[in-house]
Amino acid sequence: MTIEVLRLGHRRKRDERLTTHVCLVARAFGAERVIVAEEDKDLERTINDVVKRFGGKFEIKTGVGWRPYMRDFKGTRVHLTMYGLPLKETIGKIPDGNVLVIVGSEKVPGEVYRMADFNIAVGNQPHSEAGALAVFLDRFTGGAWENNTFEGGEIEVIPTAHGKGVKKR
Repeated sequence: MTIEVLRLGHRRKRDERLTTHVCLVARAFGAERVIVAEEDKDLERTINDVVKRFGGKFEIKTGVGWRPYMRDFKGTRVHLTMYGLPLKETIGKIPDGNVLVIVGSEKVPGEVYRMADFNIAVGNQPHSEAGALAVFLDRFTGGAWENNTFEGGEIEVIPTAHGKGVKKR
């Protein structure tokens, strides 16, 4: 099983920070890659730098056409939207296998709703797509992300009760 995240509607000036957070959440909560429809080499450098420093296997690709990517994806397409069916009622219906999680920023085209296998709401009120992605991935993986190890990075975070614990590798 692989989990990928497709980020729609990334506007470099307006959404730079939030798209970065979507990527960080995806990586930390168990996705293998993020695809961003709009090209943004700065975003790629930022996320690749996080992977280099903190480790793990994670990819980011920007400038990828969302329609063909969604259409050709071999697996289940899950669109997170506040207009979808409740998470608690639909999460158990997602089949095992490859999953593409779609998150938007600006108005999402109606075509996305039709192409998705599931339109799922993590609450029916306006909220952050990074927050919705975190809740979805936590529930979908049954919390398995907590056991992820991030090998190969330059530094390792050491959990501590106070302060910052970091070990260089």
